[in-house]
Amino acid sequence: MSLCIPTLRRAARALLLAAFGAAASLSAQSVAPATGAPDFTLRTMDGRNLRLQEQRGQVVLVNFWATWCGPCRQEMPHLNKLYDKYRASGFVLLGVNVDEDPQMAAGIAAKLGVRFPVLLDTDKKVSKLYALETMPSTVLIDRDGRVKYLHRGYMSGYEETYDKQIRELLKE
Repeated sequence: MSLCIPTLRRAARALLLAAFGAAASLSAQSVAPATGAPDFTLRTMDGRNLRLQEQRGQVVLVNFWATWCGPCRQEMPHLNKLYDKYRASGFVLLGVNVDEDPQMAAGIAAKLGVRFPVLLDTDKKVSKLYALETMPSTVLIDRDGRVKYLHRGYMSGYEETYDKQIRELLKE
């Protein structure tokens, strides 16, 4: 059986388009358990730059939040408790604020008594990198930089799940 050149070209073109489509869908799903956490560098509220990759060797909880998000504000006191409880054990908690106005983020963080570092994602590049659609979103990353748990949204009691997962990762 022989195929003509135009048929082969169409088949090759179709395969290439399918490969590009698959690659595009993989990049859109950039964050999932058992994958490497996408690296980023953001400015903290005190003006320092903080890079995720520099936290390797620690268990890292990255919490994406916004000032307009009621569940985010409800969750903050619980995150403070987790930070205080585990930070001496190799645990880092990073709050990534997605508001365009850093002053508003600083005001709410101060009002809520946030004690962990708050990073500013004013241009939302990191939020897009992590394909966020829900606020808050919480990513737990193991000591090797792999995403272990991903939580979308917040409801009362989630902090107990976070606590259990943090303890598990600290034991690894």
